[in-house]
Amino acid sequence: MVKVTAFKGITYNTEKIKNMDKVMSPPYDIISSKQQDELYNNSPYNFVRLILGKQHPDDTKENNRYTRANKDFKQWKKDEILIDSADEAIFPYKITYLLNNEEKTMNGFFILLKIDKEYQKVKAHERTLSKPKADRLNLMRSCNANLEPIQLLYIDEEDDIHNTIQKSLSPKALIDVTGYDGFNHAIWKITDKSVITQIKNFLDDEILFIADGHHRYQTAINFAKEMEEKTGDSNPDAPFQYRMVILANMFDEGLAILPTHRLLNLPDTINKEKLQSVLKQYFTVEVYHRDSSIKPQKLAENIKKQIETDKQHKFALFFKDNYFIITLKDESIMDKLANERSETWKKLDVSILHKIVIEEIMGITQDNLEDHVKYTREDEEAITVVDNGSFDCSILMNATKIDELKAIADAEEHMPQKSTYFLPKMLSGLVMYDMKLHE
Repeated sequence: MVKVTAFKGITYNTEKIKNMDKVMSPPYDIISSKQQDELYNNSPYNFVRLILGKQHPDDTKENNRYTRANKDFKQWKKDEILIDSADEAIFPYKITYLLNNEEKTMNGFFILLKIDKEYQKVKAHERTLSKPKADRLNLMRSCNANLEPIQLLYIDEEDDIHNTIQKSLSPKALIDVTGYDGFNHAIWKITDKSVITQIKNFLDDEILFIADGHHRYQTAINFAKEMEEKTGDSNPDAPFQYRMVILANMFDEGLAILPTHRLLNLPDTINKEKLQSVLKQYFTVEVYHRDSSIKPQKLAENIKKQIETDKQHKFALFFKDNYFIITLKDESIMDKLANERSETWKKLDVSILHKIVIEEIMGITQDNLEDHVKYTREDEEAITVVDNGSFDCSILMNATKIDELKAIADAEEHMPQKSTYFLPKMLSGLVMYDMKLHE
C-alpha cells in the first residue's frame, strides 16, 4: 500500500526574508555554472548554497560543498532564517505559467511518502546513473534532510484530492514568489487532520509514477538501507524511511511534457557522410542546407515544426552546415533490435532513436553513452552548441506522451535516459524535510 503522512515542514521565514524571490532556486540538476554565480549573488541565503554549493580547489573531506551545506542549514535554522512548522501539515502547491501563450496552472502538494524499496507501488520509467546518486547521497548524509522534493503522479480522474484541498485553502498563500522561470509559485499549509486523513485514504491503494527525481528517489532508498545498517534501527516508520515528495494528478491540465534533445560527439568510427548513408537503410532522409541568415531560435522553431507528427517517428539531425529530417520506414525493425521489449517500448520515439540511431548506427552503447551524449531541453541550445563546436551534431525530437510513460511504468520497463521533461519544474527552497524533527 502507498503510505503518506503530514510533516513539520521547514520554510523560509517571511519576517526575516523580505524578498522571497531572491532566495529561491531552480532544481539542482538544471543549474549552470553561470546561474549558480547569479544565485549566489542574489542573496547570502539563496537556496543554491544548500543544494549545489560551489566547489573550491582546496576542498577536503572535512570542508567541502556538502559540509558547508550542513553548516549553513544549521546556522540558518539557528538564526531563524529557516523555521519549522509547529504542527504536522501538508503543503498545497500551485504553479501558474504560460506555455505557447496559454495560461496553465499545475496543482500539487508536498507530503511525506513511505519509501517503496521494491518499486511495487512507486513506478519508475528511467534508469539512474551512478554519479548523480553519489552526489545526492553525500548531501543527504551531511544534512540528514530532504532539501528538494521528488515529483510523483497519481491517477484521479474525478480530481477528488484537488477538490478536497481546494476547499481548505486560505485566501492568502504562505509563500508566493516569482521563480527563476518567470512562473508564479505559491504554497499553503493545511494542518486539518480530517483533510489529511481523506488524502491518505484515497492514496492507500493507488500506484504512483515518478515524474521527476528518479536519482533522488533511488538515493532515498540507498540512504534508508545505509541508515538501517548503521543505526540498527529496524523501525519501518523511522524518519529515514520517508521521502518528501510533491504529488500531482496525472490528469492535471497544468502538466506538460517537453522533449529532451540529444547533443552528440560522434565516435571515431563514423562521420557525417557515413552516417547519412547508413541512416537511409532505416529512414527516409531529407537534407536541408543551413540558411545562415536565420537565427538559432527561429531555426529551432522551424525544425520542430518539420518533425511534428502524430503517427510517424521523425527526428532532426543538426550539423553546422545542414541538417537531416529522418522518418522511420518500418517499425518492425525494432522487433529485431529489441525483441525482448514490449510493443509499447518498441514504438517510443526515444527508444527508436537510441536503439537504431545511437546504438546500431553510431555504435554508442550504454557503456560509453555518457562519453558521447549529453542533453538539453532548450531548443535553441541544440543549435548553438553545434554552431560553436562544442558538439558534432544534435538530435531534435518530439516529446514523450503521458500515456506512454504510464504504460512503460506499468510494464516495469525503463525508457532510455532523459526521456521526459515535465513542465512546470518545481521551485527549490519552498519546503524542506529535516529528519531530526521527526525522530
